[in-house]
Amino acid sequence: IRKLPGFGKIDKLKAEDLRDAKEPAQNNAGRRGHGGGPGASFAGGRAKNTKKTLKRLIGYFKDYKTILIAAIVAVVITAILSSATPMLMGRVVNSANEHVGGSLPKVFFTTLSIFIVTVILMSLFQAATGWIFAGISQKVVYHLRQKLFSKIQLLSLKFFDSREKGDLMSRLTNDVETITNVLSNSVSQLVASSFSLLVMLGFMFAYNWKLALIALVPVPLSILLTKYVAAMSRKFFYQRSKALGSVNGFIEEVVTGQHVVSVFCQEDEEKERFSKRNKRFKEISIRAQALTGIMMPTINMINNIGFALLAAAGAWFVLKGWADVGQLLAFFMYARNFGRPIAQLGQIFAQVQSALAGAERVFEIIDEVPEVQDKEDAKDVDLNGHVVFKDVDFSYVPNVPVLKHVSLDARPGEMIALVGPTGAGKTTIINLLTRFYDIQSGSITLDGYDIKDLKKDSLRGQLGIVLQDTYLFAESVEDNIRYGRLDASDADIKRAAKMAYSDQFIHRLPEGYQTMLSEEGGNLSQGQRQLLAITRAMLADPAILILDEATSSVDTRTEAHIQKAMLELMKGRTSFVIAHRLSTIQSADQILVIKDGEIVESGKHDELLGSKGYYHDLYQSQFAYEEQLA
Repeated sequence: IRKLPGFGKIDKLKAEDLRDAKEPAQNNAGRRGHGGGPGASFAGGRAKNTKKTLKRLIGYFKDYKTILIAAIVAVVITAILSSATPMLMGRVVNSANEHVGGSLPKVFFTTLSIFIVTVILMSLFQAATGWIFAGISQKVVYHLRQKLFSKIQLLSLKFFDSREKGDLMSRLTNDVETITNVLSNSVSQLVASSFSLLVMLGFMFAYNWKLALIALVPVPLSILLTKYVAAMSRKFFYQRSKALGSVNGFIEEVVTGQHVVSVFCQEDEEKERFSKRNKRFKEISIRAQALTGIMMPTINMINNIGFALLAAAGAWFVLKGWADVGQLLAFFMYARNFGRPIAQLGQIFAQVQSALAGAERVFEIIDEVPEVQDKEDAKDVDLNGHVVFKDVDFSYVPNVPVLKHVSLDARPGEMIALVGPTGAGKTTIINLLTRFYDIQSGSITLDGYDIKDLKKDSLRGQLGIVLQDTYLFAESVEDNIRYGRLDASDADIKRAAKMAYSDQFIHRLPEGYQTMLSEEGGNLSQGQRQLLAITRAMLADPAILILDEATSSVDTRTEAHIQKAMLELMKGRTSFVIAHRLSTIQSADQILVIKDGEIVESGKHDELLGSKGYYHDLYQSQFAYEEQLA
């Protein structure tokens, strides 16, 4: 096998695949600001612990013990009936052979009838076995997929920052589907083949132990071949799953950013990048599928050689009187039937390697520990909105500080404005307040409670957030707004839309509030999407309102309307506002000027202008720019 084309450089392929697996992450880091990727989690080219993964996968069947026992009973009955058919056929032939030239005896018809009934019952039990195993397998995969998706919902943002979305999608779809196919089709075959071999061995040795020994000659060769090819194919199937994740991740990324690709005329470049990943996936798939394809013909060849050996030895046995014609015919059938389960086991073994590779990728996500977790004694608290940061340090990457010794005190009902250059740490403060990330040192308290002592759902349920990047679901306009508060009535939704000045454009849509949005709200303008996000936050009626460049994509007139609505909404609740237009935050109770991760100035608008500091320079430069535009 190692001398076949493409199989002589297995170790080199492993090194190349490891390097290529990291390539998407590096490209992402340079092009779109993400790190990690599929290669970040998987350093090797083969399953880390095949036995552990298999044992864990089998553990999912424990909830179906009763029906599983019924399936195994059906398998045993099928194996017994299947093993009995060659013996019955031999007796049919012998009963006819003993009366050559005369009429067929009654025993011939009786034995033939038993043979036919046995074949029919065997087929029925085979069908029942397949049906039962298919049902169990689908239930197992349902729970596995449900557990995987539920775990993804619990993971922290840091996890998603270090992985391609396409790779996660590949685990949820392709890897789980691979497991489904193997469990639905191969498990029943595996159990049936195993039992058939055992029962058939018993019948063969009971019938004629000498012929049985001859029939077993090719078995050791088949087992050795299966073991060898399975060991080789295991890492190829693992690499195949990983390479497919890379391809899916790249496709998802490029399709999402297709407008950027078109604007910069990078279509040919992206085609070349995709071609490299697609080629790598093709090469690994060829190796994996070729090994699977080699298995069955090779085992069949070994079995056919054994069949010829049995035919020669059996003929000699008949001549010597050590066996009769019926026994020889029965052993021909046994040899054929015995070779089939071995060949099936070899084929299934290769398929199981693919399923185990997918299962290990799925289990890795299930085993992921969320970085941000609730304590066992975490509390549900109704917040008033008193937020205190005390000497907070934070970094996304070790030894690369983003916030340094940040302290602030936002009292209930106050409007806190965060201003400063891009990358200063404004959004990071919001990420810490929402507890998307945990701080490295210092403390954050809400109404005197440490933020880590509050349940995440309780905390976030009392925050109304409008982020700079607006995300809408492929649902109706009404459903997207209701996402802010699922128990809201239609009247509540329309009231919030009027406050956010989105009601006017919604009525101009083809079906008004029932208009279906395309993926990510692609059939709306950026400004309309942002208005819906603001409406959603208003509907939530939060204790703390967070606006991260919330009006960055609306025109000046609409922004003025929204500002009035925002001022009304902010009454009685703490508000954090990140604004690029300093003119919109002049009424803030506190303006925090952030530079290089530190609060360099704080105060009201007039105070900061009077101090002639960094805020004064920002305001003057922006004012001069607006004057120039005017």
